[in-house]
Order: sequence, then C-alpha cells, then structure tokens
Amino acid sequence: MSTEIKVPAFGESITSGLLSAWLKQNGDVVEDGEPLLSIETDKISSDVPAPASGRLVIQTEAGQEVQIGQVVGLLEPVTEDSKSEPSKAKPSVEPVATVPAEPKQPPVVPPVIEEKPLSPAVRRLVEEEKVPVDQVQGTGKGGMVTKGDVMAYLENREKKTPAPPAAEHAVTTVPPSVSTPAVEERLTRKKMSPLRRKIAAQLVLAQQNAAMLTTFNECDMTEVMALRSQYQESFQKRHGVKLGFMSFFIKAVVEALQTVPAVNARIDGDDLIENHYFDIGVAVGTEKGLVVPVVRDADRKSFAELEKAVGGYAVKAREGKLQLDDLTGGVFTITNGGIYGSLLSTPILNPPQSGILGMHKIQNRPVAIGDKIEIRPMMYLALSYDHRAVDGKEAVTFLVRVKECIEDPTRLLLQG
Repeated sequence: MSTEIKVPAFGESITSGLLSAWLKQNGDVVEDGEPLLSIETDKISSDVPAPASGRLVIQTEAGQEVQIGQVVGLLEPVTEDSKSEPSKAKPSVEPVATVPAEPKQPPVVPPVIEEKPLSPAVRRLVEEEKVPVDQVQGTGKGGMVTKGDVMAYLENREKKTPAPPAAEHAVTTVPPSVSTPAVEERLTRKKMSPLRRKIAAQLVLAQQNAAMLTTFNECDMTEVMALRSQYQESFQKRHGVKLGFMSFFIKAVVEALQTVPAVNARIDGDDLIENHYFDIGVAVGTEKGLVVPVVRDADRKSFAELEKAVGGYAVKAREGKLQLDDLTGGVFTITNGGIYGSLLSTPILNPPQSGILGMHKIQNRPVAIGDKIEIRPMMYLALSYDHRAVDGKEAVTFLVRVKECIEDPTRLLLQG
C-alpha cells in the first residue's frame, strides 16, 4: 500500500508554502525519516522527512505553491526483487487517453486584432526593432506572439530586404560569415519566495503603522576589543566558543532596557503593553533573506551562553532548520550591518516591537580624548524606535546607556 507524502503543519498562522526542492529524484528508494523535500514558508525553511520507506513518486514539481496537508507525492512499497530492477515509478502526470488520428486540417489563423497581448520581453523587442505586431503570426497560447515569433519575423525580413548600394567611400564592412547576434533577455522575472514576501510585508507594515524615528550615537570600541584580546584564548578553551561582539551588545541592550522600560513596550490597539522579560532578537542574514531568531531570557544568560545561542541560531538559519518557535516572541532586535561593511544606516522596526538597534562597521577615526586627538576604533550606533510608545528623551537615554556599557564593559563581563 502506498504512503502519501503530505505538507506538514508549521504553525497555526501558516497555511501554505513553497515546495522549494525535492532532495531525492523521482523513482529513488528512500528510507523512513530520510530528508525528502524542502518547504519554504513566510517564516521558516524546513526539510521534511520521509514518512515511510519506499520508492518515490513525485506528484508536485519543485517551485509550486502548496497548501498545508496537500499530498505532493507517494512512497510505493519496495520488494526485494524490485530493488535491483530499474525504476518503475509512476509518472507524476497521468497519461492522457489516445485519441484516434483525424485528417490533418490546415492551421486556423487567428483573426488579427488591433492590439495583441505581449509579454514584457516581447514588447521590449518589438519596440526596439520597430516590428509591426499585426504582421507577426503568433504561435503561443490563444495566438499570443512569442519571442520566437518575433525573431522569425526579423530573420525573414532581413532575407527579403535588398542590400543597400555600396557607398562611394565605404567604411568597414562586415564579412557575410558574421551573423547578427540575437537579442538577449535583459531582465529576469520570477516570483518572490514566501520568506521574501513576508519580509517585504513586514517592512511596509512597520513604516505605515508606526511613528518611526531614528537617533544616532557613536561608541569607542577600544575597551571591548582589549577585553576580547585579553580573554579570548582562555574563554575559548573553557567554553568551546569564541567571545564575539554580539554578546557585549546583547548585555548592553538588556541593561539599557532595564534602565529605560519604555523601550521594552509595544502598542496593541489603544493599550500599551510593558514587557518584563528580555527575549532579544538577533538578525541573521541568509541566502534566502533576513531572519530574526530570538535569544530567550538574555538577562539570565552568561556571555558564553549568549555566544552559543547566537552561533547556534546562525548555523540553523543557514541550514534552513529554524523552527517557528525560534522566531517569535522577541521584545527588541539587534541587527549588525557592519559585517557587510555598512558605516551608517537607519534600521526598520520589527513589528510589533518598539525598538531596534543597528550596529555598524568599526572604523579607526580621530577623536578628542581630553585635550588630545587620538585614533580610536569607533562604531556608529542607530536606534530606530516607535515614537508613539517611546519619547525622544527616553530613546536618547537608552542609546547613551548602550554606549556607556560598551565603552566600559568590565562590569558587564563580571556580571556574565
């Protein structure tokens, strides 16, 4: 008896996804629990294991939108004899009944209409080559003119056009053997992935529904860099993980949230909800887009625990193994554009949160230290906040507190 391969549920709010890839070929013999296909939703990308052992019969090809619970394939039973035989898996498309051949009729030429529907690529080619569309025979669905139809028309037109008389003082002539290169596509159109659509919707939502404002400051990274250099070797030997910058900023953000509770709040209709916990989101870039896994109870974690949590999430994100619970419930977000070389930016809020901190590239700059000018490793900080929940004074106080913690990190390190 065949076993159905269904799209599993990923959470109450997720009703569909993209079947991004089959990890096995049609007709392959797979084992129970073996990764079988990848589903990408608007929140996570996850590999789906085989529900049983058997020979794979693909019914829905990769790249299709699928619904939760939809059957996308089958696993046929495999006998000992069939294991050594070539694949006899059923085709993904049922064969169509053969219709008796009828006498061939001449093709029916669709009537010429005033304006034929054209794809963007065909329209661009028609405009560039000044092709009269009403003279082009369309071979596409419903008589639509395709790019091949236009190219055939151009080739036929070139053959019929007589060569111009030789000029008295000819410039450089092209040898007859050299053919005119075909016009290539100058753009690619493809559907956005569910994750990219979700990111786009969230960014627009944040700008439309929040009174977003950004305040800036800069911090001297000298002390943090010195501490990392001093304790890096012993820290790594003891905990098995490197001491990075992110753990310092998470600790500094927690300290600032405790100092300015207004930033640790969110608006829900006419209510202002104050959070009394510190689940901090850390933005992670992947090939498919930006995701924000959440470090739970960051105020209770040591530096080593924070580094392990952030590192673990980064690996899971790039391998597409993040779960829905990993991405929900954050109260504040930290994003680090500095790893890509960004010197300054205005980060966009992650709804329904009221604040997001943007870290940037560390750059040696001359700064005034007392009465002297010194070269210091400086980083610009940006705090975007919802002005409906957070006043300007509170936002500036929050960012200054982060700056103070980074420039004097000894107390933070002793705490964690």
